[in-house]
Amino acid sequence: MSLLTVTTSPFAGQLPGTSGLRKKVTVFQQPHYLENFVQALFDVLHGEGGRASGQTLVLGGDGRFHNRAAVQTILKMAAARGYARVLLGQGGILSTPAASAVIRRHGGGGGIILSASHNPGGPDGDFGIKYNGHNGGPAPEKFTQAVYERTQVLNCYQISDAADMGIDTLGAQQMEDTTVEVIDPVADHAAVLRGLFDFNAIRALFQRGFRLRYDAMWAVGGPCAKAIIEGELGAPAGTVVHAEPLEDFGGLHPDPNPAYADDLVAHLMAPDAPDMGAASDGDADRNMILGRGFLVSPSDSLAVLTAHAAKVPGYAQGLKGVARSMPTSTAVDRVAKAMGIACYETPTGWKFFGNLLDAGQVTLCGEESYGTGSDHVREKDGLWAVLFWLNLVAVTGQSVEDLVRGVWNAHGRCVYSRHDYDGIATEKANALMADLRARLSSLGGTTVAGQQIAWADDFAYTDPVDGSVSQKQGVRVVLEDSSRVVFRLSGTGTEGATLRVYLERHEPDASRQDIPAQEALAPLIALAEAVAHIRQHTGMDAPTVMT
Repeated sequence: MSLLTVTTSPFAGQLPGTSGLRKKVTVFQQPHYLENFVQALFDVLHGEGGRASGQTLVLGGDGRFHNRAAVQTILKMAAARGYARVLLGQGGILSTPAASAVIRRHGGGGGIILSASHNPGGPDGDFGIKYNGHNGGPAPEKFTQAVYERTQVLNCYQISDAADMGIDTLGAQQMEDTTVEVIDPVADHAAVLRGLFDFNAIRALFQRGFRLRYDAMWAVGGPCAKAIIEGELGAPAGTVVHAEPLEDFGGLHPDPNPAYADDLVAHLMAPDAPDMGAASDGDADRNMILGRGFLVSPSDSLAVLTAHAAKVPGYAQGLKGVARSMPTSTAVDRVAKAMGIACYETPTGWKFFGNLLDAGQVTLCGEESYGTGSDHVREKDGLWAVLFWLNLVAVTGQSVEDLVRGVWNAHGRCVYSRHDYDGIATEKANALMADLRARLSSLGGTTVAGQQIAWADDFAYTDPVDGSVSQKQGVRVVLEDSSRVVFRLSGTGTEGATLRVYLERHEPDASRQDIPAQEALAPLIALAEAVAHIRQHTGMDAPTVMT
């Protein structure tokens, strides 16, 4: 074995988005493309030409197409950089929350996660790479910006010429001076979860005949869910479905929302529906919860977990605070206020929760995009959320629907929906947002589409821990009755741009809480069009997806 220095040149557009660098598989398969990004990452971490002597790197991904090839490349580059040890998930697989758990439990300097999360997989699908720091959480913006800037000036990278390594058998191997230890991808994550929840109570729930359908969507959440829910908690075989990780996710879109988890929704809406349904996404950090004949919005899920957290062993001492992304509904704000705990509003992206969690200012956090988590790791965690719900059902004796309606009865319902306009030409999406921002100062105090606007702004966030400032995080239009319409461009896609429009209206009247969301939100939908001129800018008459 020897170390090679390979001449290269920069690729345009290697700027990480909300959760890392995501592109089509065919883009990542270009010669030098992945190598350039990894070299830039290592240069920012260790200095140009610096060594990673004595350090541990955690590595794994969601198992999608190109994962195994990318793992081999990164192993050879880590060996060339002088890492003392690489902890690699067996088969190259680690769910995102599992990777965070491994970093935190084994003192890793950080980790590389290969995932495009809920995006489609397969040869024609998407691929992604991101770096998580020593706390187990996503790298902050200033770090990812530095990596991008480094990608734009690279002229070479270093790599070992070692042969590909066997990655399917547990145990240690050597590459150059680097020890590569292939580890169980489930064990560390399961150990963390085991310490948080009342497994005896959940086990008794299943013994009483409680029925769950957990759809792992042919992704990496399957093995851990099957090991814990069926193996340790005694749920009947077949409770976890689509549990085998597949490179193309079985041809499905591994996004746990009603638009893509239609099989699960159909089962939970059927006359013989199980008591609870759940799904996780491609890298197992997102979750969807359903009751029998009842969909739970992610915003309501966070509010319920907050309201009842003390009933779960891991949170029996109470919550230090909670946090939500700005577009997420204000349901958790209302619960937190009643509990007398702080509630923080951050930009979209789990990395913004990291400082709050590390500083001990919050315990639970969540996003409207089907992500919830806590201070047990520094990522959102799909299986964690499912176990939390099972624990609550087990100890309260209430159904999923009862738990949600309890929050509605106490605090009113925050009727909520997200409308996604996918595949917009980037220049058109940018023009829409620029036009909207140009008119913000004139919207307050006006009536548009019959709605009285109180104020409008472009959300900016000052981190209360380190003082860093993030600008232009989404346009907010807030009405006199506190209803909101939020506009932002997503940073998780790989082609064109996605405009997300978030709609929220508080409904305290219990007799009106069952009006279908799109009907209840119709005045806000009209306002969104009137304010942003979506049809004019995009040529689209309706959203691609409504959740």
